[in-house]
Amino acid sequence: MDGLLRSPANFSPLSPITFLERSAKAYRDRTSVVFGSVEHTWLQTYHRCLRLASALTHLGISPGDVVAVLAPNVPAMHELHFAVPMAGLILCPLNTRLDTSTLSVLLQHSEAKILFVDHHLLEVAHGALAKSDRTRKTPKLVLISQSNDDDDEDRSSSFDSNYSFDYDYEDLVKSGDSEFEVIKPRNEWDPISINYTSGTTSRPKGVVWSHRGAYLNSLATVFLHQMPVSPVYLWTVPMFHCNGWCLIWGVAAQGGTNICLRKVSPKLIFKSIATHKVTHMGGAPTVLNMIVSSPVRERRPLPHRVEIMTGGSPPMPQILAKMEELGFNVSHLYGLTETYGPGTHCVWKPEWDSLSLEERAKLKSRQGVQHLGLEGLEVKDPVTMETVPSDGVTMGEVMFRGNTVMSGYFKDLEATRKAFEGGWFHSGDLAVKHPDGYIEVKDRLKDVIISGGENISTVEVERVLCSHKAVFEAAVVARPDNHWGQTPCGFVKLKEGFDCVKPEEIIEFCRDHLPHYMAPKTIVFGDLPKTSTGKVQKYLLRKRADEM
Repeated sequence: MDGLLRSPANFSPLSPITFLERSAKAYRDRTSVVFGSVEHTWLQTYHRCLRLASALTHLGISPGDVVAVLAPNVPAMHELHFAVPMAGLILCPLNTRLDTSTLSVLLQHSEAKILFVDHHLLEVAHGALAKSDRTRKTPKLVLISQSNDDDDEDRSSSFDSNYSFDYDYEDLVKSGDSEFEVIKPRNEWDPISINYTSGTTSRPKGVVWSHRGAYLNSLATVFLHQMPVSPVYLWTVPMFHCNGWCLIWGVAAQGGTNICLRKVSPKLIFKSIATHKVTHMGGAPTVLNMIVSSPVRERRPLPHRVEIMTGGSPPMPQILAKMEELGFNVSHLYGLTETYGPGTHCVWKPEWDSLSLEERAKLKSRQGVQHLGLEGLEVKDPVTMETVPSDGVTMGEVMFRGNTVMSGYFKDLEATRKAFEGGWFHSGDLAVKHPDGYIEVKDRLKDVIISGGENISTVEVERVLCSHKAVFEAAVVARPDNHWGQTPCGFVKLKEGFDCVKPEEIIEFCRDHLPHYMAPKTIVFGDLPKTSTGKVQKYLLRKRADEM
């Protein structure tokens, strides 16, 4: 078409760092971050990020280099999500519960030039660096020593002076220039972050996100969370996990207030909601379980209904129902690191309001439809690539397509090509599609149990287990069986006061509520191994089941 011209006047690469620039103008005097007695406004946060970005450019690194961070939900973690890309660098948030061996592998794989580390984790960081390849230059260490004055444990702790570091975080901020000119991406496809998968099924992979994808998913997540202007968001989702589901940037777009928590407990959650009038929060089903199981003495009346998004494994309907009774409105999202976190949302329909509490909870446990940032979401046969019927029964693999799918796996082109076979991202999750078009995840491909030729969804068995009055949480894996091939093995954590319950009672309960071939043949009591984001590490449970 004649007469058109692409120029800086009508095009600029999309990047979520622009959200901060706008908030510094539109919401300059509104509170951006709260951490105990520490508070910043959006203008102050903007200037701090500018100074930090400026300081980073003087540490001997170049645009496109990787900056890693090992820290909980403290203000520095929030600021680094802006300051690092503002300096033309790539952020690599690391799981705070990694062991030194895994952390060492990721630091080497990411080729991080700088590692920001929280003072509680300095010993871990040194342990990881000690295991690094001696032929490679180790990253420079920047110490984050921000403490929460309202937390006795945090206030009383200190880092071991025997462990060295190169720079202090606050000193770097003070040394920078608040007039620094932001280094914006030349191409919106440029990487903004490398996020390593949680390793629930295999060795962690480095998932690369672009500025464009982060921008679009931040806005899409704000929409699906129904965030108005100036929300108050409580950080119970780890900021290192999928960049806090993109809401570090998303809350900035709305000029909201970030309430930072170093650690998560029911007592702190209820206290924060009451003190700061929290409007929104998020959390894995384990966080929801923790809230509904909390002692009454730790709870406080909610000042208003609080919106909470949950993701990860499908939440049990009974947990959703209890959350609603406490005054939380739970929305269910679903996604993976490869989809920038949230990719689907169980969009609520007004006609469902008249249903019973149990029926509403069952509907909310579905994963729903794609959000605005995705072009397509389908449940397909992974071999034929045909879409399964919308009958709520036929299972297929969940597949995504669109602008909020990862750029690829860092330094692993073969794995990237395999994930994108047929022009769709293969999630590895099994689901059904209901007649209304909503999907419902049933299991991971690797978790399905095949017993006597019958496919058993571990999620279905787990839901029944968790409906028993004595069960706090449960996970089901396959146990080898000479006759059936595999049988369900349930790992169960009991609620306090139910120590006298026997495995046989749990098995009989399942047989009363499931076809007998689906009921667990073995029950093991104890804690469940989890990642820091609340996902059960089933590969460890499978290993235990194999050894029985």
